[in-house]
Amino acid sequence: MWRVFLSFLRLGAVSFGGPAMVAYIKRMVVSRKGWLSEEEFRQGVALCQAAPGATAMQCAAYAGLRTLRFKGAIAAFLGFGLPAFLIMLVLSAAYDHAAGIPGVASALLGLRVLVVALVAYATWTFGRSSIGSVREGLISAAAGALYFIGGNTFLIVLAAGLAGPLVLRHSSPLPQERPAMKVGIESFRSPALVLAFGAVLLGILIAVNTRLAALALVMMKVDILAFGGGFASLPLLYREVVGIHGWMSAGVFMDGIALGQVTPGPIVITATFVGYQVAGLLGSIVATLSIFLPSFFILLLAEPWFRRLQSSPAFAAATRSLVLSFVGLLASVTIHFARVAPWSVPSAILAGLALVALLRKVDVAWVVLVGGAVSAAIL
Repeated sequence: MWRVFLSFLRLGAVSFGGPAMVAYIKRMVVSRKGWLSEEEFRQGVALCQAAPGATAMQCAAYAGLRTLRFKGAIAAFLGFGLPAFLIMLVLSAAYDHAAGIPGVASALLGLRVLVVALVAYATWTFGRSSIGSVREGLISAAAGALYFIGGNTFLIVLAAGLAGPLVLRHSSPLPQERPAMKVGIESFRSPALVLAFGAVLLGILIAVNTRLAALALVMMKVDILAFGGGFASLPLLYREVVGIHGWMSAGVFMDGIALGQVTPGPIVITATFVGYQVAGLLGSIVATLSIFLPSFFILLLAEPWFRRLQSSPAFAAATRSLVLSFVGLLASVTIHFARVAPWSVPSAILAGLALVALLRKVDVAWVVLVGGAVSAAIL
């Protein structure tokens, strides 16, 4: 267990690049360690893409689960996420003290317009890889319009999931032969422990601090609805934290996204920044635990059943439709972010150059670092 934890801790400290982190995990657990076969890891990636939450974190947990079952999943999950949490915690604490310094303030202004470029690039890449027909485009457009006018997130996701089997089922792969599968009581023990931990955590927070309880519930809700990878959590989080609860301004939230881009680990670690701004150190711990707990539970629960589920055309169509609704969500949030960004001629040029760099496959960490440095000098 300690070898799994330390291996993922070391990997988590140097894993930049969003989806590229999945490739780093594969290289370690398949090629170097031999903990999983190529086929096992491929099935794990399919499961992690179909489930909500940060794909890289889910892949780490899956690798640990197949290596040492429940304790391996916990060791890999904690090890992979801990470096990002600690770095973001330090940056969050420094943010309050440094945001008023002229050079830092200029850099943050530039980072806000860079966030617009980052989300626009994500919209383009997700849309191009996900939308392959008029029907799929209509699902994305309908979801984006509903998000833009302030529709209920849960109802939009639910509607997309229900529409998928009706609209897309005939374009889904035909069902394969379902493998024989024995699922006993042992398969439910680990998810039950995680569910009990989450229930106890919420119960304590409700009894002790209602603000922290509200923060935990928001993070859990965002995680459950974040289909399409860790980036899917950001627009959902924006709607909850800025639009519904008003815990921070759009500008401060965008600063948190920018800080999340220059840390290792998944972009969803922005939750640590949000938690710190809402309730300090304890808020950052509660927010980070809560943003990962539901998807971890879903992974543990779904893993024994996934081979059978993925052979169903209805299930495949529903998961595809959820990803399509995420494309619409990204497009909607790109517009919202652009409306609140501090635009000027220099900042518009900076955002345009950043978008071009991203389209030319320049690593996102370099785009953010160089863009921040240029902003400090010219804005």
